Amino acid sequence: FVVSRSRSGDNQDKILIVGVGKLMTSLSRCCKPAPPDAIEGFVTRGRGISIHRVDCHDFQQLAAKHPERVIAADWGERANDSRTALYQVDIVVQAIDRQGLLRDISEVLSREKLNVIAVNTLTKKGTAYMRFTMEVGGVKQMQRATTLIREVSGVIDAQRK
Repeated sequence: FVVSRSRSGDNQDKILIVGVGKLMTSLSRCCKPAPPDAIEGFVTRGRGISIHRVDCHDFQQLAAKHPERVIAADWGERANDSRTALYQVDIVVQAIDRQGLLRDISEVLSREKLNVIAVNTLTKKGTAYMRFTMEVGGVKQMQRATTLIREVSGVIDAQRK
């Protein structure tokens, strides 16, 4: 069965819940899954099924405590179409701090037409630590963004959280 989750407008993404239909699902905020991540569901109390990446630390702890509440899930066909839904992902960046660093990274994201929802920055002993929360159509778009961010002068590493 395929479970639909409405987004803004007419867009819908679909998550396949094995053996079950018409359940409320939500993408977890701890790991922010996006197609084509490997995912599983966790049956919550009163909030339907929370969808997690299988490598999510929080999910692994929940699954160990309550294995009976884990349910198989997969992305439906339309979830892999970047025009149908946007997914929030976090990218963390470590860089040598310098004037204009945030601007240069923001320009990369702007050129890639990514909507940045939140930015958190912290500098310790000349090293900048940044977290960007952005909307992407899928993992490929996010991977391209991290590759381009790594090319910015002074960036030591950029990766999905």
